[in-house]
Amino acid sequence: MTPRLSGRAAPAAALRLLTSLAVAVVICLAPAARANPGPDSFADLAERLLPAVVNISTTQTLKNPERAPDMPQFPPGSPFEEFFKDFMEKHANPDSTPRRATALGSGFIIDAGGLVVTNNHVIADADEITVILHDGTASKAEVVGRDAKADLALLRIKTTAKLSSVGFGNSDDMRVGDWVVAIGNPYGLGGTVTAGIVSARSRDINAGPYDDFIQTDAAINKGNSGGPLFNLKGEVIGINTAIFSQSGGSIGIGFSIPSNLAKPVIADLQKYGKTRRGWLGVRIQSVTDEIAENLGLKDQHGALVASVSPNGPAAKAGIKAGDVISRFDGKEINEMRRLPRMVAETQINKEVDVELWRDGKKLQVKAVVGELTDAGEAELTKTSEKAEPKHDSGQTKVSSVGLAVSAISPPLKERYDLPADAKGVVVTDVTAGGMAAEKGIRLGDLIVEVAQEAVKSPADFAAKIEEARKAGRKSVLLLVQSDAGVHFVSLRLDGPIKKESAR
Repeated sequence: MTPRLSGRAAPAAALRLLTSLAVAVVICLAPAARANPGPDSFADLAERLLPAVVNISTTQTLKNPERAPDMPQFPPGSPFEEFFKDFMEKHANPDSTPRRATALGSGFIIDAGGLVVTNNHVIADADEITVILHDGTASKAEVVGRDAKADLALLRIKTTAKLSSVGFGNSDDMRVGDWVVAIGNPYGLGGTVTAGIVSARSRDINAGPYDDFIQTDAAINKGNSGGPLFNLKGEVIGINTAIFSQSGGSIGIGFSIPSNLAKPVIADLQKYGKTRRGWLGVRIQSVTDEIAENLGLKDQHGALVASVSPNGPAAKAGIKAGDVISRFDGKEINEMRRLPRMVAETQINKEVDVELWRDGKKLQVKAVVGELTDAGEAELTKTSEKAEPKHDSGQTKVSSVGLAVSAISPPLKERYDLPADAKGVVVTDVTAGGMAAEKGIRLGDLIVEVAQEAVKSPADFAAKIEEARKAGRKSVLLLVQSDAGVHFVSLRLDGPIKKESAR
């Protein structure tokens, strides 16, 4: 039986009923309202953007072509001399003179005055650069500036043709799954449009110190390098740079430099002809589980300072090797590789707060960011102390970590090409399959510190390892100097120490 509504309660009840129906309708329609089926076509977008995308052709003179091998020397009058002379002339390299090579890439116009962005590797070592517009007009280009670390270059062309240009968008707004459109010059086929989605963010492919690539499944092939990756607003949110492929063709994994990384670089190239980056003066490495345990950290966040430039901003701020930088200029460092980009993008001469973890507690220091130079980078490869270590002629084999060490001596310096200011002890034997070998320690490496204390002799090294073992430590932290630079290594402690005399 259907209830009847009467009296003063009827309007209120009716209102409640209508409200319930309205909510039900909204709930049913909500998924459809949130869904984004994507564009029916990219044609309008492509038509608007194509004129701003260019083809880039480069030529290079190969001044040292492959040389034919020298003819063997024979005694005078040898019957083989004439035979080999005829053979060498017959098979001589026809390209014995310098020859020209060409390469193709992509780019895009960012200013109607003729500024063109591309990858540095597209124009690297080129003797001549030609920019070909969408209508086929060709113009010689000059290099305004280039940046090998970010793999970006800025060109300028002079032409009477009316140029279309595109602007940069905010790459940080892009989410995995968002639509993107790539336009470029794959395999020399200019003006090619492909579409896909952002398939991943913040990819590190070991292409450079500031890797933070956008990954996309929009088809990118050889020749797409330097071309733009657009959002659906027609804004450049990436510069197509690399592909992952075993065949050389697209398999749906392409990488683009984010626009937010590229914009300050391009601005510097336009203004200074080079990139001006912030510099802290530290060499860093990741914090592993074992390193975190040794340092008393609860997690692996932050960047471990392996070495400090003696004349750099970090040294002046009191930052030391063994510190873990957890925050920089108010930004948390979740991954070690984030710090170089943070520092590089910081305004030069700006004073910033740096939060550290040292000796089991947090510290905060202030550092004035300097300007990165080639000399500053080279300085990090040097050790800060010049004092010669004390010498001990004995060799100490430490079975618990799988290596043997000796005092630094002139013969060992010569054998392993050690620096004049080498300190600590030198690794003279590594147990195959042992812990040290597993962690990459090699003959000739220098062990400078154990548990963040300086090592003065092989006996001192053994004593520090034994001290850590007796204290019940599961692992010990070593500061190692190798051909790869100064870095920390955490080694598990497995057994007793055996000391052997020198042989």
